Amino acid sequence: MLSRHSWAIGLLENRGAMGPTVMRYVNAILGSLRSAGFSVEDAAHAFWLLDSYVYGHVIHEASVSSRPDEASVLEETSMEEYPHLVEIAEDAARSTYSVDREFEFGLELILGALDGRPEPRGDGVG
Repeated sequence: MLSRHSWAIGLLENRGAMGPTVMRYVNAILGSLRSAGFSVEDAAHAFWLLDSYVYGHVIHEASVSSRPDEASVLEETSMEEYPHLVEIAEDAARSTYSVDREFEFGLELILGALDGRPEPRGDGVG
């Protein structure tokens, strides 16, 4: 949704105290995490991680899509200095690169890590 409405990012950055709508959203996510077996502490960690990932991805996507055409800059730059960027760009050109697939890849990593998290030890650690 934020990808389609990038103007909303500014609203998120300028938000003050949580209003009832945001509180309902956060409460619902925390409830889902608790129902899935997360401890209170792990649910808070998971929410923070997921929220930060989504928000960061949307900001990055918006910043990349709002840049003017960079072809002229790249044509004037010696790419020999950036072999890893060249390698990634060539790979992306051969494949069907998708920002959505990048998001899904990262989200699957996060969810897999959360699913495989060690059980809390009861001593406040882990």
